[in-house]
This record gives sequence, structure tokens and C-alpha cells, in this order.
Amino acid sequence: MIDKINLGIPSKGRLRKDVLNIFKKNKLTLISERGERDLLGSIKQYKNIKILYLHAREIIERLGDGSLDIGFSGFDLLKESEINTQKKINVIKKYDFGKAKLVVAIPDQWIDVQTIADLEEIAFEFKDKKKKRLRVATKYPNLTREFLFSKGVTQFRLVESLGATEAYPFTGSSEIITDITSTGETLKANNLRILKDGEILSSEACMMVSKISNNKTGLGKIAKLLSKN
Repeated sequence: MIDKINLGIPSKGRLRKDVLNIFKKNKLTLISERGERDLLGSIKQYKNIKILYLHAREIIERLGDGSLDIGFSGFDLLKESEINTQKKINVIKKYDFGKAKLVVAIPDQWIDVQTIADLEEIAFEFKDKKKKRLRVATKYPNLTREFLFSKGVTQFRLVESLGATEAYPFTGSSEIITDITSTGETLKANNLRILKDGEILSSEACMMVSKISNNKTGLGKIAKLLSKN
């Protein structure tokens, strides 16, 4: 009996388009009864595979709990997830698309701040003179905390970003940000600049497999096929 395989594809954005291209290049026909908005689908050539269109972050969580067997998401989202989740996932293939960097960015007018060491000084000034911690807006609290601590910056407070992180320093919501960027243009357009040594993580699109699903028949075959991009 052939095992059922659940395969996760990002439900929106550039990542979705690039992942769909992998299927196209390998002459695999994706079927969705209700078109692009459908959250479920299948592969014409593989009746045992169910396609689930999910948020890229959710794909990581579902691979971690084994409800997805194989999935496409960003390396940044894997590294941001809880350690216990990461331990249950194997990265099978890193692709040459979805490339981006998670960086520390500060307002342009902070002319004296060029490096993380300068940021550390500012953080202590905030604490001593303003009696408050430097606020860092981010969608990546785990990676941000880990990076800043590793660089000796401890006097800060994380602010969860729920939207356009670039706007936070200019709406009084935070002093600085960490954000994912592919070209840096959006940061520049919003009067922000990346610290010289402010790269936290380099990321790209990945195909990942849940370790819980390792013994499923047919999993290796489809993973190998989709590795040819």
C-alpha cells in the first residue's frame, strides 16, 4: 500500500510563484478545484500526494509536528522556529531563489552609529539617561535576541512587528528594527540603513522533510524529483 504524503506550498507571494515553477519544470501538473484561492490540491501524476497551501511560517510548524511530510519555506523561518521544531526537520535542498538577509537597521539620522558596538553604547545611554530600554521592532524575536546577546548588546526590549516593520521607528513604536531584505531598497526608501556588521542570517528558499515522516514510501522519490530545479 502506498503511503499518503502531505506536501506544503506557500500560499502567497513570490515564494509561492517560484515553488510552483519547480513543479512546472519537472512537468508535474498541480490540480486545484477552485483555482488559485484553493487551499488544497493534488498532483495529477501522483495520486497519493495531497497539496496544502499554507503560510510559509505554518509550513515549518506543520513539518515539526509531522502533519506535513514535505514542504517549501524560507531558511530564515526555520531558524526562527523553536529549537524542538528545528530538530524534527531536515533541509533536503537549498534553492537559488528566495534569497534574502535578516539585518539590523537603524534610522539614517543616527550618524554616529555604524556598528553593533556603537549600538551597545546607545543602548546603555538609553538605560542611564532615559531610564528605558532601546526598543527593537521585529518579526524575528528569537534570531534577533540571540544575535544581539551574542554581540554583547543586552539593554534592549523586543517589540513584535505586526505589519510594515520599516515604519516602526518613525511612528514612535521602536528605535530600531531587524527585518528581512533582499535588496535593501525598501529600507533605504524608508530612511533606514543596515549596520556595517548587522547581518544576522543569510536565507534562501528550501525544501524540507519532517523527520517523523522519514519512513514513508515514495517520500524520497518525490523529494529527489523536486530537487532538480
